[in-house]
Amino acid sequence: MSKAVVIGSGFGGLASAVRLLAKGHEVTVLEARDQLGGRAGVFKKDGYTFDAGPTVITAPYLLDELFHLLGEDPKNFYELLPIDPFYRIIFHDGAKFDYVGEEERILENIRELSPKDVDGYKKLAKHAEDIFEVGYTKLADAPFDTLGSMLRAAPDMIRLQNYKSVYGLVSKYIKDERLRQAFSFEPFLVGGNPTKITSIYLLIHWLERKWGVYFAKGGTGALVKAFEQLLVKHGAKIYKGESVKQIEVERGKVKRVITDNERIFDCDFLVSNADPVRVYRDMIDSKHRSKHTDFRLGLKSHSMGLFVAYFGASRTYSDLAHHTILMGPRYHGLLNDIFTKKKLADDFSLYLHAPTRTDKSMAPKGHECFYVLSPVPNKDGKTNWKEEEKRYREKIYRWLEQNHLPKLGDYKTVDFSITPDFFEGELQSEKGAAFGIEPSFRQSAYFRFHNKSEDVEGLYFVGANTHPGAGVPVVLNSVKVLDRLIPNATIGAKAMNYPINNYSTLNQEVLVD
Repeated sequence: MSKAVVIGSGFGGLASAVRLLAKGHEVTVLEARDQLGGRAGVFKKDGYTFDAGPTVITAPYLLDELFHLLGEDPKNFYELLPIDPFYRIIFHDGAKFDYVGEEERILENIRELSPKDVDGYKKLAKHAEDIFEVGYTKLADAPFDTLGSMLRAAPDMIRLQNYKSVYGLVSKYIKDERLRQAFSFEPFLVGGNPTKITSIYLLIHWLERKWGVYFAKGGTGALVKAFEQLLVKHGAKIYKGESVKQIEVERGKVKRVITDNERIFDCDFLVSNADPVRVYRDMIDSKHRSKHTDFRLGLKSHSMGLFVAYFGASRTYSDLAHHTILMGPRYHGLLNDIFTKKKLADDFSLYLHAPTRTDKSMAPKGHECFYVLSPVPNKDGKTNWKEEEKRYREKIYRWLEQNHLPKLGDYKTVDFSITPDFFEGELQSEKGAAFGIEPSFRQSAYFRFHNKSEDVEGLYFVGANTHPGAGVPVVLNSVKVLDRLIPNATIGAKAMNYPINNYSTLNQEVLVD
């Protein structure tokens, strides 16, 4: 049986392990931290459960199909709860807009805020659907490993005006500035500047409209736990606290990995969910890297950073939505500070996550748990977070108390935060970037890190830094590319001939040595 090693256990690594098992490989997962999940880790304290990172689950079929691949019923492992509204956007002038899935409801909500934009939104939604049909349906799980693959997609991209930014394309149809912001904020979910990122990312809007927005019962960490149970049940070996320090290459092919603990893991295939910049630069000798030299890696631009404060309250705020976007007084100016000037601004726009709106088990009875997220510059900026963290956190708390969470100071219990320092150190993300390399046009599709290494045979990449990019559904699609690139294990004709997309035919016979 061929051996496959997976580095990192974010959703990309976990999904890779499942697909490799289904293809008949012996699978080992190496995770540097003491828990699985990567950015989807969990903080637990005093009865509160805080999802560290992603909280928005879309395209749930992508999760379900992974469990079906190993002959399992997803309902035995996790439960997804629908969110309504998807997001509540509260603008600086106090106006509110509920972004929902149903056509008539969203049109009515637009009509209340800006009647003149109802027809424009219908056209925008149709354009977003058209982009989705190309950018997602046709291209999301297709490898962009040749320039030809990019050129073949170019006519559709031009026809769909993907040379425009998300904000620019939204503005073609929507005239109210508040609604322009409401329908262009979603690139933040993948680490991009809405006024710069290509409008192909408008497909996120239709993806949410098509399949809805969900929250995993017990938190996103419950999904990670479900994957861990699935992998262990089907024979994967999982090692926590094993940070890879070296990838050994022989005659141009990956041979083994060595961890900080001096453990050695031989492999025929190596799938990395880790940051490719660090993998190439820090783990692979430069003599094996003609394409990804240190110089070229240094030219990469990276996504924004995040400041996230986690806190509990000994009361409930029942008028809050599960997901609330709190727009600040500036939009373009703030984006320029974050992405261009790399400067920590005096003002902010925030995302407030209140999971107990949907799942009361996330906090002690009668309590609430929250996290509040502020986009900030990555570590290319000059912010000293050791000095700034507490001041910035308290500033956000004061603003929330004055505007949305009355008497928060009297009821706040648990309280801590993470900064770009955490992403750079604990999560081993270059520049402390929250979403990997920036999803600019020059770093998208063919120009992003390829799923199959050009330098080392047998080395593959999945996750936010590869095509198609960041965000849970997008990362899961990056893993589907492996089905096209990595062969089934050679443990008998039956395994070689498995129809990998015919889930009903799968059983455990090929998963054991």
